[in-house]
Amino acid sequence: MTLKQCYDLLEGDYEDVLGRMRKEALVEKFALKFLNDSSYESLQQGLAAKDQQIAFRAAHTIKGVAQNLGFTKLYETSGHLADVLRREWSEEAFPLARQVEAAYQKTIAAIKAYQEGCAHEKP
Repeated sequence: MTLKQCYDLLEGDYEDVLGRMRKEALVEKFALKFLNDSSYESLQQGLAAKDQQIAFRAAHTIKGVAQNLGFTKLYETSGHLADVLRREWSEEAFPLARQVEAAYQKTIAAIKAYQEGCAHEKP
């Protein structure tokens, strides 16, 4: 799988992020680094505790990282969630969080598939 195909799977904008980072190696480096980002776990904790500040901060962080990396679907869903949580706790967060979860899982799965494909290509 190519990095472009990975971005197609996760509903991202490969051309945009490549245009900003200029080198595929940088796009790859930061996309793979996303696998170790703990913001999604923080989001889960904030939602479980109905802690608006933690949930908002995590959703906002995911939104920013996703935007920088061209993960369009994840950016859009986390952005909606962050907007809802910006001022106060809302029960509306839960259905939006399910959308973020779906986009996040899709993103992680695509990156892991890409990573695994790269590992198989190396001698």
